[in-house]
Amino acid sequence: MHKIWKIIDPRRAIITIFASQFLLGLLIHFILLGTDLNWLNDGIPPL
Repeated sequence: MHKIWKIIDPRRAIITIFASQFLLGLLIHFILLGTDLNWLNDGIPPL
């Protein structure tokens, strides 16, 4: 495992992972907002 971290910079890898997770989360939310699974227009009033 230490040989992998000699090739890949750990800080850059962690930043890349977090950025891709954030972008994937945004993508999933916008896809769901554009379909019938939209939780904002479901007719249930907020508490």
